[in-house]
Amino acid sequence: MIKKFLILALASCLAVVASAQNRERGYKIVINDKDSATNAALNVKLKAAFINVYPGFAQADGYRTKRNVVLDFVTDETPTIKAKAGEIKVNSEWVKNKSQRKIEKELFTALYKNWVSYSKEKHKGYTLTFISKDPGLDPTVRKNLIATYFEIYPTLVKTFNQKSTHDVLFVVDTAYKAVAEASGNRILFSAGYMKAHPTDIDVVTHETMHIVQGYGYSAGPVWLTEGIADYVRYKFGVDNVGSKWSLPAYNAKQNYTNSYRITARFFAWLEQNVKPGLVAALDQQLRAHQYTAQSWTALTGKSVDQLWEDYSKEPEKVNLTYSSKK
Repeated sequence: MIKKFLILALASCLAVVASAQNRERGYKIVINDKDSATNAALNVKLKAAFINVYPGFAQADGYRTKRNVVLDFVTDETPTIKAKAGEIKVNSEWVKNKSQRKIEKELFTALYKNWVSYSKEKHKGYTLTFISKDPGLDPTVRKNLIATYFEIYPTLVKTFNQKSTHDVLFVVDTAYKAVAEASGNRILFSAGYMKAHPTDIDVVTHETMHIVQGYGYSAGPVWLTEGIADYVRYKFGVDNVGSKWSLPAYNAKQNYTNSYRITARFFAWLEQNVKPGLVAALDQQLRAHQYTAQSWTALTGKSVDQLWEDYSKEPEKVNLTYSSKK
């Protein structure tokens, strides 16, 4: 149960997530008011409250939160404001003569009640906001996800991109059916996946690396981005043994463009046999939008296809060591 004293912290969180310049982008509200002419000034306040509050909630809330919202006036269903994704109900008697600040505060309060839990933790200059929409989330899983963030993320920032944000948001969402995904400073986790795989805490390592990468659009191929993230999971993960995660053995049907673990094993081989620091160099070029197909030749003296051919001739020539909490 979320305590009311968290309202100010929540407001701060949502303000970070929703920047002023994109608050209105894609968000719309329809106010059902038969006396709109009489309530013109009030409706202006309500629309302003919506723009100032709802986009931040929607972006922090999780997966496919509705952008179009209908606001209805009621008399006895709620003492102040009741709100959820796509729907706001305002007590017509309560809202009369209320200040803009009071309306926005009540809207904040109504929206965060949709979350099962909310917390914000800081440690050595790094912040993690954790939202759960899953009433069945195992407290141990929650604790381990948070601990992994504070253990791994600062290392990734220092190693790959010191300009990366120090303020990250985790959302465990029951509506999200994949594994996890990163966007901006937010990571979505599937509640179903975490329930089925409670030991897979290094999903945090992979996804926070995506935040550190921060390549933007058209920086390079997806296989390279995902391959780097899985290589980083292999290299920096805290308990890959515990989650039974490993890099797959080479076979002739594979290609470096397969992404994820297949590409990551190729990178581990390259780091040990061709050029230590190659992954970091590629990461820097991608972030600067300087990566091209010729980057491989410039960095190693061979094209990526030639390197893959070399790898295919002796793929076993790599020493793989996996992290373990035990």
